[in-house]
Amino acid sequence: MESQPPISNHPTSPASAFQTPSGPAHRHTWQFFRAGGVDQVTIRTGADIAHLAELDQKLWVALACPTRGIEFDPRTLDLIDTDKDGRIRPPELLAACAWACARLGDPDLLARPADALDLEAIDATTDEGAALVAQARRILALADQPEATTITLAQVLERSEQLSAMRFNGDGAITPDTAQDDTPAREAIEQIIATHGSVPIEQKPVKGVAQEALKGVDRAHAEAFFAEVAKWHAWSAQANDRTAGLALGDRTLVATQAMNAVRHKIDDFFARSRLAAYDPRAAAALNPTQEEYASMAGVDLDASSPAVAALPLAPITPHGALPLARGTNPAWAQALQTFREQAVEPLLGRPAEALTEKEWEQVQKALAPCQQWLADKPATRLDALKDDAIRQLHESGVRERVMALIEQDEAEKAHNTQMLDLEKLLRFRRDLLLLLNNFVSFSAFYQREGAIFQAGTLYLDARSCDLTVQVADAGKHAKLAGLAKTYLAYCDCTRKGQKMTIVAAFTAGDVDFLFVGRNGVFYDRQGQDWDATITKLIENPTSIAQAFFSPYKKFLRMIEEQVAKRASASDARVEKSLGATAGQLANTPLKAGGTTPAASTVVEPGRRTDVGTVAAIGVALGSISAVLVGIFGKFVDLGVWIPLALVGIVLAISGPSMLIAWLKLRQRSLGPILDASGWAINGRMRINTRLGGSLSQTAHVPANARRLLDDPFAESRRPVWLAAGGLLVVAVLAVAAWRWYRLEHAPASVPVAAPVATTGSAPATATPGAPAASVPVAPPVPASAAR
Repeated sequence: MESQPPISNHPTSPASAFQTPSGPAHRHTWQFFRAGGVDQVTIRTGADIAHLAELDQKLWVALACPTRGIEFDPRTLDLIDTDKDGRIRPPELLAACAWACARLGDPDLLARPADALDLEAIDATTDEGAALVAQARRILALADQPEATTITLAQVLERSEQLSAMRFNGDGAITPDTAQDDTPAREAIEQIIATHGSVPIEQKPVKGVAQEALKGVDRAHAEAFFAEVAKWHAWSAQANDRTAGLALGDRTLVATQAMNAVRHKIDDFFARSRLAAYDPRAAAALNPTQEEYASMAGVDLDASSPAVAALPLAPITPHGALPLARGTNPAWAQALQTFREQAVEPLLGRPAEALTEKEWEQVQKALAPCQQWLADKPATRLDALKDDAIRQLHESGVRERVMALIEQDEAEKAHNTQMLDLEKLLRFRRDLLLLLNNFVSFSAFYQREGAIFQAGTLYLDARSCDLTVQVADAGKHAKLAGLAKTYLAYCDCTRKGQKMTIVAAFTAGDVDFLFVGRNGVFYDRQGQDWDATITKLIENPTSIAQAFFSPYKKFLRMIEEQVAKRASASDARVEKSLGATAGQLANTPLKAGGTTPAASTVVEPGRRTDVGTVAAIGVALGSISAVLVGIFGKFVDLGVWIPLALVGIVLAISGPSMLIAWLKLRQRSLGPILDASGWAINGRMRINTRLGGSLSQTAHVPANARRLLDDPFAESRRPVWLAAGGLLVVAVLAVAAWRWYRLEHAPASVPVAAPVATTGSAPATATPGAPAASVPVAPPVPASAAR
């Protein structure tokens, strides 16, 4: 069977990689197999992998899968996931196939998974292939195996770990530890990370435990940092040159900065003073009220509290001067002191205890040119650094040393890239075919080889469930997985402080004893055992046989529940009555001597039985028995049709349940279970009865086992015989009642009427020897008329 021709205008399809200059290559012949109600492609050879881009994606079983939560090497999935979004899609998988085929001389090697690769198998005719061969020989030489012709994945990973532990590992990024004893360079790298961010440097796991990524600096971050340092230094030098001719000289910049720290609060003070001068009544409202002070009295305050800082600098008075030494807001006292010392007193040329509004305008005018220069300050991310530190970075030559460290690390980047490509090629040879058989088709699942979405096996309720999927959120997963029409059990699994959640599909056997809270054991794909507890159930039929008995089981369960409820209520009433009686007896006072208990006992008159009630009950019982006997009689009248009637009764009871079960079993699918776990299933992957029986297997005694049937704790058979005898008696009574009913309602026989003379004269005496006269006989009278 051949697929449809590939769509030539597909934007992401790498099918053009397999075209010749004269036109597309010949169409590849595919082989399909039927499973789960879907035609699925068989991927067996390297040619299948090389031409995968030609296969219509409508024939793929899956269109996306997550990179976590499945039984597959996460490192291989990360290498395929080029956009790092945690999902694998067809374009990324096709690109991986094309990349691997382009670097191997024979694509059939991908169809023979192994974690080793012969160096001659790499296509050295291309630049990429030649670089891979050179890197492989370099790794073998460093491992003291220069004559080896085969390289393994373990050797590449070992060399990668050694390289990552080196000072310069070729990842293009450096850490503060890279500077070693160069303290200025170390501090500069730390300042770059603090102001401009960092790049993560992944660490190799230690004894299987993931390590936290380190913070590093690459060329882009370093160049951006030092560019801003140079820009700030140029502005600072220009500002110092321009302020040298002002009244305060080189101290003008410091004075301006001191003024800017309090400028908005001073403007606020004088604006309030002018408003108080306009209307003296406003002065009280412009000052803090008693309520404001009362609200602050109940909390812990300090000089920098926001509530204190929000108050005016000083009490508001009409045309008042701003005090600079005493009577100022404590939150702004230090800033005002600096402003007075750095700006007011040098500009006024005298000690200043207060500042009028006119003097404030004079100070602003004197510092206006410097204020403009500050406005021209370049916007950088260096505000967290002090001015002296920035000047030191520019003048110490530390930039050259940091960039030299980055260049040394980048010199090893080519080897690091080639080593990564070699690891990628080895992983693709080992894992690519397995991923294709769990993505493009589900052959691994339907051939019962263990699919990558199967988390393990759950043992619970005397059966094993192989269809188990790891889930992150059971509540969210159940909303979509319920559409699978499958009986699902969500279980919390714990092991040595670890916890995970799985969903198990029960596809065979009865489910009468599955309930929330029941415990079992879960074995993951590595063989580790976990304690499993059911936390949520989604009920659906598992077979038609189970649906056949379901109504009867529900009826019996309902009877048991009603009997138990009534027994419990009766027991409660009895206990309440006994408690009340005991209380009365305990509270009854003892009588004086000479009075016997019999004399003090009050005899209640007996209750009278209502004759009408008894008659009504008798009539009701007679009517019910007559109806039952009539029904039984009609049933017996069926004769040879009685078996067919029994079948009809059974079908009337179990038929609807069996029909619903049949419809749901036809719709039972794997798709919603995987879709809820992050997959994108392209087809309707049905789970029929035969496949369901293999996914959930019940317990069976081995065929060659010996069984000892003498159970010392077996249930007694007497109740069974009593029940059988009771049923026999009921049957005999029913037959007797039916016979009585037939006799009572049978039509009565009518005798033939005697001959009657036609005239009213006396009857003639027969003459001996004379022939008898011919007398007409009356017609028979109906029985009803005779009565």
